[in-house]
Amino acid sequence: MTRATRELLPAGGLALAVPDDRPGPPPLRFERVTGRQWVLRQGERPLIQARSQGEGCCRDLSMHRLPGHRSPLPRLTAAMMRAGGNWPHRYARWLEETEHGPLHHGRWRLTTRTTFAPGIWSCDLVQDWPHATIGLLCGGGWHGVLPLRPLPAPGAPRVKAYRKHAREGILAPVLLWWVSFLDGWLLLDGHDRAAAALAEGMQPPCVELVRLPDEADWRATAEEITAAHEERLARLAAHPGDPHTAHRWETLERGYGDVISTLPYDADTTPVFEPGHGAAAACGGQSGAAPTRQDPPDAP
Repeated sequence: MTRATRELLPAGGLALAVPDDRPGPPPLRFERVTGRQWVLRQGERPLIQARSQGEGCCRDLSMHRLPGHRSPLPRLTAAMMRAGGNWPHRYARWLEETEHGPLHHGRWRLTTRTTFAPGIWSCDLVQDWPHATIGLLCGGGWHGVLPLRPLPAPGAPRVKAYRKHAREGILAPVLLWWVSFLDGWLLLDGHDRAAAALAEGMQPPCVELVRLPDEADWRATAEEITAAHEERLARLAAHPGDPHTAHRWETLERGYGDVISTLPYDADTTPVFEPGHGAAAACGGQSGAAPTRQDPPDAP
């Protein structure tokens, strides 16, 4: 299997370009059931069955989670955590090698995430099991963290050991997968470590996995933005100059540069696959099926 191409990003992050010999669907994937229903599968095993309820733009998403989730990362030992290192790069290597993860052909970003909106790791952390209902805001958003197995109690043996690592500042980060149509994250690895950090009154350290737009897509968007920017500059140039013209020009140029520079690394839509194509991917083979590039499920 061809290794992914790596692009180094600031602060120790990286972008992965997974080659087309892994076309998908991957072992861990979303599948469409109906317009209002979807399922998260790992291999052939369902992990989440979800259905939206209600009418209008603000709906509830009712979920039933099932046991059996297998982490895409190996178990992290105390020695590994004390050794530290660049966690996004280590997680990237393990995600490439695992048979339980979401990577498939395309671009992905792994970066350390330290800032979250208030409530992400408290009221928006889904702790009910196995049934849970989350409220989707207008437009489909929710913006929380969804564990794939129950979070253990603060006094559980492994959690107690990790709490010591948390106090020492060496706790390895949890792995979050950004899901666009939830406007939130799945907790792929580190349930015990997350419980330990929360028990110590800390936000868990995090590495975030995000699907990025393909090069052709972000370049097409860049061309549209560039055309609109040039029109604005032309309109500004057509007006008589005044003491504020130079400032307006600089503001337009700076804003244009900021937008263009982030386009290749902005989150893309999370693919949703049609059912029935997962067996080959679950066995480490190729199904030949491409991700479903259509609107996300009506539910989220």
